[in-house]
Amino acid sequence: MIMKNSKPNEPLVTHIYTADPSAHVFEGKLYIYPSHDLDHDEPSNDNGDQYKMEDYHVLSMDNVNSPVVDHGEALHVKNVPWASKQMWAPDAAYKNNTYYLFFPARDKDGIFRIGVATSSNPAGPFIPEENYIPGSFSIDPAVLVDEDSKAYIYFGGLWGGQLEKWQTGAFISDAEGPAPTEPAIGPRVAELSEDMLTFKSEPKEISIIDEDGNPILVSDEDRRYFEGPWVHKFKGLYYLSYSTGTTHKIVYAVSENPQGPFVFKGTILTPVIGWTTHHSIVEFNDKWYLFYHDCSLSDGVNHKRSVKYTELNYNEDGTIQTIDPYGDK
Repeated sequence: MIMKNSKPNEPLVTHIYTADPSAHVFEGKLYIYPSHDLDHDEPSNDNGDQYKMEDYHVLSMDNVNSPVVDHGEALHVKNVPWASKQMWAPDAAYKNNTYYLFFPARDKDGIFRIGVATSSNPAGPFIPEENYIPGSFSIDPAVLVDEDSKAYIYFGGLWGGQLEKWQTGAFISDAEGPAPTEPAIGPRVAELSEDMLTFKSEPKEISIIDEDGNPILVSDEDRRYFEGPWVHKFKGLYYLSYSTGTTHKIVYAVSENPQGPFVFKGTILTPVIGWTTHHSIVEFNDKWYLFYHDCSLSDGVNHKRSVKYTELNYNEDGTIQTIDPYGDK
């Protein structure tokens, strides 16, 4: 399905609700891998039961002002042997002449795991592996294939994403997060195997620190990690960006190492309409773009979101200019 020409800060598509966009340049085009919000009117809760996503559609654009193509259903939960429901924010990567779709879903026991599906086409359809990645947990996978061909997967989300339930290395259903005065839980990172289907190394927690080397604390809700990691490179540095959750910002930290520690730098995106905020950052035709979502199309219904994009700019010192999604463009 071909939609209207895309415009900055407007929904890419309006025939379905889309969220959590992971944008990549493949074969000279922009491909966007969002989650697919269902149009229902059930109540919301902190466990995220309202986010009932059950399939993925891949979107593409020849350029940022061209029509948006919805390539249709690329993968459905009913075709994933290990999964039961809730196919949340995905990501995609290319290596070994293969396109990989990384996605979270609840297993048969209701625990979030991360799966992989493959295709010879960036738009899919994607064929899932029989089981989830051994040792995987939580949500929001994001994959960086570095210039040396090493691939890293970043993941983790609090509350409904269950990250705080894995603090001991095992799933504890009634576990709570650390106290407000303690260091905040960080996202996880693991190097992927050469075939991209397993962890080459055990996942480790990423350290996010301030300019003085002190860990960001749980109580620091304007800076602490909540969910939605994304890592990109700019001028040789690794930029980890993520959602702060309860304060609804996209913020970022920088490191010389893909596994951190990352030093907090500032805010990329101020709060959008709706509770969640989730993004990706991509370079295309010598410009940088932020893909994000909000709930403007649904008049603020949290589980009916729409993917948008806007240009992203750096200052001379490598810091990112803060974006107001509703400000003057």
